Amino acid sequence: MSERRACRVIGADRKSMRYRPQGDDDAELRGKLRELAQQRRRFGYRRLHILLRREGIVINRKKTQRLYREEKLAVRRRRNRRRAIGARAPAPVLALPNQRWSLDFVHDQLASGRRFRVLNIVDDVTRECLRAVPDTSISGRRLVRELTDLIAERGKPRMIVSDNVLGREAAPENGLQVSLRRL
Repeated sequence: MSERRACRVIGADRKSMRYRPQGDDDAELRGKLRELAQQRRRFGYRRLHILLRREGIVINRKKTQRLYREEKLAVRRRRNRRRAIGARAPAPVLALPNQRWSLDFVHDQLASGRRFRVLNIVDDVTRECLRAVPDTSISGRRLVRELTDLIAERGKPRMIVSDNVLGREAAPENGLQVSLRRL
């Protein structure tokens, strides 16, 4: 079937069938966009579009976005910096019971909506839970009191390890080595 007859059957204009899109030569614009993205690594396509406009290159924001994507440009994500809190203590050489205790808080909510916390003190070698203290609020003084009672019962460990829950008022003063680590 001829083009003329096919276009008449479907009701299309023959000019639309013969149209060939002419691609713009955006090499200079792409280069400028790559250069700006290299200079300003934390800028996305919107801010780069503003910089292009300031330099006198007036284009549509959607075209800037399309070129940005086609050039595989992206804002580089920052990695979280891990900050050490306190001095890290080496693991005890001897793996004996009562050498190292770990402190941790667990929290949950009752059906009534009231929240509660549980302080767990665990012997790291035997994995025995030495004490679990449930309450709606556990202060630093309460923590020291519970540790003092536990030391009176079981003896003093060589070190106590916590995951960033001890405050200044909760640090024991009786010669224990306390290590704070952030998990």
